[in-house]
Amino acid sequence: MYQPDSYQAALFLMLLSMICWGSWANTMKLARNVPFQLFYWDYVIGLILASALFGVTAGSIGQNSDSFLGNLEHANGVHFALALASGAVFNVANILLVASIEIAGMAVAFPVGIGIALVLGTLLNYLLAPAGNPWLIFLGVALVMAAIILDAVAYRRREKVHRKVTARAVQLCIVSGILMGCFYPLMTRATSGEGALTPYSVSFIFSLGVAVCAIPVNYWLMRRPITAEASITLGQYGRLPGWSHFWGVVGGAIWCLGGTSNFVASKAHLVGPAVSYAIGQGATMVSAAWGVMVWKEFAGSPENARRLIPYVFVLFLAGLGLLTLVPILSK
Repeated sequence: MYQPDSYQAALFLMLLSMICWGSWANTMKLARNVPFQLFYWDYVIGLILASALFGVTAGSIGQNSDSFLGNLEHANGVHFALALASGAVFNVANILLVASIEIAGMAVAFPVGIGIALVLGTLLNYLLAPAGNPWLIFLGVALVMAAIILDAVAYRRREKVHRKVTARAVQLCIVSGILMGCFYPLMTRATSGEGALTPYSVSFIFSLGVAVCAIPVNYWLMRRPITAEASITLGQYGRLPGWSHFWGVVGGAIWCLGGTSNFVASKAHLVGPAVSYAIGQGATMVSAAWGVMVWKEFAGSPENARRLIPYVFVLFLAGLGLLTLVPILSK
């Protein structure tokens, strides 16, 4: 099993996870207006295939009890259940986040949903596996949170017509954020203690948990969407063009590459899950960068929206820089 033997290697994996988690949603745009529920089936397929691939390659270096297949054979049922639960919780959180974006817009969904997830997830992970100076960790998180909130203000100013934010939309954001903040601590527990799963094994079982949960939840949302769209049938999935299926599978594989990298980095010496998770959740700003630089989401926006963008990235880079220094400064 490959495990980074230096902080530099672990940092590379954490930054890779941040980039992947902030980039996979681009494949939804490349799939060209495919309803998220249909895209999600291919996303889950990509997640499972990629996690299995990483397990039999990087997770199987050096055939021993820590190898991918050996660990799956020897890990106990409690840790399997925790990994499955982690995937199920993430699945519901991910779907609710997308729904809340469609109802309330990014200006509400991201600061509420991802903001709660970032703070709650970092706090829970630190309590489960303390590593690093807590003051430095939470100062870094605070700077990233400030960047997310400022980014939300910019998006809100960009909208010529503000959406009416209902109590239901806010409730969806809050539930999504709480669940998104809880999936990673479950994964941390699944990789800790006697009979635990390795990061590669937990990634595979996590993806199975996503799939098992997605079957009833995603199908129910197809029949009874919580947004304003019409119901969707499985027949529509079969009629999608091949390139739409391709981009869905690629999207799942990209998220899995980021997830596996983050899980592996969290077990590295000096890093810990709190720092690894917090850096990974910087994905919000990566997605914002794609929106600004590639998809030109702020083209033609009011000046008072565009002038906030540089400050967003300054705050984000400051918070990210502090988080990356936590393991070094905590020695």
